[in-house]
Parts: sequence; structure tokens; C-alpha cells
Amino acid sequence: MHNFQDRLAIVTGAGAGMGRELAVQLTRAGAHLALCDVHPDALEETASLCDPDRRVSTHLADVSDEAALERFRDEAMAHHRMNHAHLLFNNAGIGGGGSFVTSSREAWERTFDICWRGVYLGCRVFLPLLIAADEGHVINTSSINGFWGSLGPRVPHTSYAAAKFAVKGFTEALISDLRLNAPHVGVSVVMPGHIGTEIARNSVLLHGAEVNASVSERANQFRNLAPTSAAEAATIILDGVRAGRWRILVGEDAHTLDELVRADPELAYESEFITRMHEAGVFRGVVAE
Repeated sequence: MHNFQDRLAIVTGAGAGMGRELAVQLTRAGAHLALCDVHPDALEETASLCDPDRRVSTHLADVSDEAALERFRDEAMAHHRMNHAHLLFNNAGIGGGGSFVTSSREAWERTFDICWRGVYLGCRVFLPLLIAADEGHVINTSSINGFWGSLGPRVPHTSYAAAKFAVKGFTEALISDLRLNAPHVGVSVVMPGHIGTEIARNSVLLHGAEVNASVSERANQFRNLAPTSAAEAATIILDGVRAGRWRILVGEDAHTLDELVRADPELAYESEFITRMHEAGVFRGVVAE
């Protein structure tokens, strides 16, 4: 899909970060939008930043809830007076539930359900609308943790990594499925590195915890020290969709880590691998031992 003019794009997790920047840049490129998030004030702020000449509808929906996504779909189609859509950005995600052994099952499954089930259900609910259009494209957000299931040997990271591996594998499998059964619909998997977003803060909120001064400081550091901004990430993603790339790595750190994992996958979960990352100039904050 080389041109977004007058196309209808569905964007989940549009209240902040990459979702917000995707929304803004899509309207600048001429697209109309149906946006969802669980934070109404943030969602309305995103809408206010979009091109006022484009149609933008906002909807409250938890992507792990199929009924909520179906309601979002029905509301969006009624608002835009359409029976099809062209772009689906399954972007919503949170962190948490790092340890399968010590984290609560509730926290583990909450993270997994949003990061994986949200993508799965997003495709279940919205893919028929893309198939009904003259052309369509699905964009599923995975992560570097979809090909490297770690934050280093001292930090368990099982729920998020399991979900992002699932998103990557599902999206790759969709390539052949869509070519056979809906050849006018393309698909891309997005694998961002460290992006300057509010995911650290929002993850705490969505797990029902308090954002105290310590949490806020860590969240600000995560956002402000990122080598790639959310706006830069959105540009890379949209350029990748225009170019028809099924695999979109976001950030030089993502490209570097991908090369390191491919070069020696057996080493990927050892302390020496972290040393190689640091020598390559990426993820210096990850502790080796």
C-alpha cells in the first residue's frame, strides 16, 4: 500500500507512544482513523493532534476483550459509514509478569493477553473488513523480544517475550495464508528496539499499581534515554508499509541485536552475549551478571 490517502486505518493503543504518532502521521498522509485505547483523556488528546481535515473516531476498548473489540468495530463502521477498512495497526501492548515462577499468574496473563491475545483478536475482528476492501495491510507490533527473549541474565522476562514471539510467528505464518486466501491484503511484523514511549508508566497503571515518585522517575528515564523517539519509530513503520516490507526493524539497536542473535544464537542467553551487545554500542543498561 503505497498511498494512505482516504484509506481508513484502525489503530489500537493510540493514546500514547507509537500509537499516537502513527495516528498523527497517518492523518498527515491523508488517512482517516478509528482509534482505541483504555485511557479516554489520552485518546482524545491524540485525536486533537491529528489533521482536522481527516475523519477521526475514538473508542474505548481493552484489546484483550473480544466483545470490546467487536463493539469498537461496530462503532467505527457506523461513525465512518463504511463496511470495510484498509489498514490495521495492532499496536497496543504493556510490560509486566516477568517471571513465570515468582510473578502472580494474574500479572503474567494480563501482559500476555494484551500483547498476544490483543493482536490475535484484532485480526479476528478486523481482518474481514480488510478483506472486504480493494486492498489492505495488517501491521502487528512484536518487539526485539520477539527474537531475543531476554532483558539480560538477571531479569526474568517471560510473559512479554512469549507474547512477542507469538506475534512474530503468527505474522510470518499469515504471509502465506493471505497470499493464498486474500492476496490483496499484505502483512508486516514490527520489531522495535528501545523506543521513547510511556509503556513503562502505562504498564504499571494497567496492572493496577500506583505510579509513585520512583516509578515515575524510572518511566521518565526509559522514555528520555531511548535512542529512537516514538515519532521516528512511526515514520520507520509507515515507510516500511509503503515499501511492502513484511519485516520492519525499528531502531539501529534492533538491527544490531538482530545481527548478533543471528550470528551466534547459542550464545544469546549468556553473559558474554551482553558484553558483545555493549561492545556493539547497544543496550548498555542491560547488566551482564
